Amino acid sequence: MKPVTERDIRSSFINCSKTEAKRLPMPRELDERPWDDLDFLGWSDPSLPGRCYLVIPQDDDELVGVALRYETGGTGRAQMCSICLTTHTGSGVSLLTAAKAGPSGRKGNTIGTYMCTDLACSLYARGKKTPALGNRYRENLNPEQKVERMLANMRAFIARLYS
Repeated sequence: MKPVTERDIRSSFINCSKTEAKRLPMPRELDERPWDDLDFLGWSDPSLPGRCYLVIPQDDDELVGVALRYETGGTGRAQMCSICLTTHTGSGVSLLTAAKAGPSGRKGNTIGTYMCTDLACSLYARGKKTPALGNRYRENLNPEQKVERMLANMRAFIARLYS
């Protein structure tokens, strides 16, 4: 992923108003992110537990930002992220829900997916980060193939926001 600016981030959100996007907390230390290892930027809201955000570049280099919510606390059971297929225990995976884009979202329609709560799927897929007590299941894919699968899963989630 190419480095992004605060202006890029704020203008990318598809499921909240421009006013809401202006108020969103920005990720800290943008210039220190491992951009070469990121396929999307994800961060949590430090002032509102259960709120997080992600920004993902599309094929045309346009950014798509999504505001998400999740229940804090976790189930205590092992769960698998449906984006990068990493298994976590405790609160490492959460059901993240997002308002749909456009009129459907304004009517209250949402979609959800089970995702790594820390939004570090790019790092898990590359083997740059390992879950605290969970793990990745054994498979015969190289890191590039895992990244491609993770991106396909993320694009499918983003596409559902528009449907």
